[in-house]
Amino acid sequence: MSSDPSVPVDPPAGEASTPPQHQAAVPFTRAGALWSALIGGFLVLIVLLVFITQNTSPVDLAFLTWTWSLPTGVAILLAAICGGLLTALVGTARIFQLRRAAKKSLAAQR
Repeated sequence: MSSDPSVPVDPPAGEASTPPQHQAAVPFTRAGALWSALIGGFLVLIVLLVFITQNTSPVDLAFLTWTWSLPTGVAILLAAICGGLLTALVGTARIFQLRRAAKKSLAAQR
């Protein structure tokens, strides 16, 4: 064996090396997750606020016989909100459908 301290030395055969002791990790809590979600939400709101304030030129919108004018940033934000609401509506309908099927399946097993 070499006496150089920079060269790692393997433990003798038959002896297991002990793993290093680590500090116990802080447990995951719902409050911590909520705090992280709030911080993320506020960051998204700041980005949206900057986007809306930088896109203030008006744009003309038309739907069927209605026409109106909105700032570009507001129009894009409203379109995104409507898309999110539509997605939530379809997802909610699917969740109710799955719950109903699960209840029927559970009742049939009894």
